[in-house]
Amino acid sequence: MTNEKIKHFPITMYAMVMGLSGFAIVLSKFYHLQWTPKFLFDAFLWITFGLFVVITFFYGLKTMYYPQQTKADYNHPIRVNFFSAISISMLLLSIAFMAYWPFLSMTLWWMGVISHSFFMFHTIAFWIQKNFEIQFMNPAWFIPVVGNILVPVAGVEYMPISFSYFYFAAGFFFWIVLFTVFLNRAVFHHQLPQKFIPTLFILIAPPAVGFIAYMRITQSWDGFALFMLMLGYFFVVLLFFLRKSFYRIKFFMSWWAFTFPITAITIASAVAYQITDSSVFKYLAFIHLLIAVLVISYVIWKTIEQIRTEGICIEEE
Repeated sequence: MTNEKIKHFPITMYAMVMGLSGFAIVLSKFYHLQWTPKFLFDAFLWITFGLFVVITFFYGLKTMYYPQQTKADYNHPIRVNFFSAISISMLLLSIAFMAYWPFLSMTLWWMGVISHSFFMFHTIAFWIQKNFEIQFMNPAWFIPVVGNILVPVAGVEYMPISFSYFYFAAGFFFWIVLFTVFLNRAVFHHQLPQKFIPTLFILIAPPAVGFIAYMRITQSWDGFALFMLMLGYFFVVLLFFLRKSFYRIKFFMSWWAFTFPITAITIASAVAYQITDSSVFKYLAFIHLLIAVLVISYVIWKTIEQIRTEGICIEEE
């Protein structure tokens, strides 16, 4: 990779790790339910971990040789939100490794929690201390704060329940607040720029992950759990009705926002089946798995195509 490419290596590359980690967790869950073979999970787990290491290496080089570029990302109203994708990638990998390699899982979890806590508080402070116009708001803002909901998924194994409740509460609170702000922006202001249209899929993730985290904390199939699961399905249907918004949009790295939310609702469906033994949730899990395979395959293909044409690692606005 040339120096110019390293200089403009985007922080948004971590969205790839989020999407593929989510898919690895899907394969883990499906393997434990005896729906898919173990080698698929093994392959995706190590490919994703390797990708995380490679992306971290190149962004580390950028930080080392071009610190001003990293500082510019850190102070950018949009890109600042994607620093939390680093810590969320660690948290997702810790979940994927939880039954496979517990020590690595715990190590990644602690690294993820510590870094995510820092990025979360920095980003909230950044929002408060800066004056933003409403057009800067998009679902990527959910990443730093709503990402807290991921902490309990593996965290219940490594720390007391109250620790997990802290992050769950913060994530759930900011999900409600930011969704309200986003709905105001989407309905009463200009349409999202084409580059950020894929981030609409992020709306699926908070209720889907919230359901999974709540089940891990409480082990209780109750009204609140069902509320979050059904809300996740609601957003899936809503995005189906918004499908025309996704036609003919130009490829950006933001396309990876399509991937993790679909895997999250797939996992949530599999968890619901595991608890209730209802075939409806099993069918929904396989339907979402098929969608996830198609979407991830297409986004990988478009990403490789963009790398070949040198459309990535270029100066952004």
